[in-house]
Amino acid sequence: METDPREEKALADIQEHGCHVLYIFDENGVEPDFTYSIGIEPTSKQPELIVTGLRIELAHWIINEYNARVRAGETFAPGERYSGFLEKADVSYKVMSKKHYDEYLGWRIWLYRGYNFRAYQLIWPTVSGLWPTD
Repeated sequence: METDPREEKALADIQEHGCHVLYIFDENGVEPDFTYSIGIEPTSKQPELIVTGLRIELAHWIINEYNARVRAGETFAPGERYSGFLEKADVSYKVMSKKHYDEYLGWRIWLYRGYNFRAYQLIWPTVSGLWPTD
């Protein structure tokens, strides 16, 4: 059976960097674009990360920063606030419900051969400092 070059690239990135980053675009502009990691949990024992609503470059950088920090031993707890991801604001994490995995995390399901993984969604405040829970 021939291996898909995209799968080979993802597995090579996970082996070399501890994760692979994917961008999902809605060509119709109906759904928001999003970026997510695969490979963080098996390499760092920490949840994967999904970022919605930010520019691709920034979302990619945030995932790489998260990956670097968890590989260095840092842990992140849902609902706590953390600095160093956005220039002028802290961020937080929320546990992603498994009911959304099919819709948003197809490559993770491929990598883990099912739903046995954890995922965080990045949460941040508005420019005026309001959090989604405010």
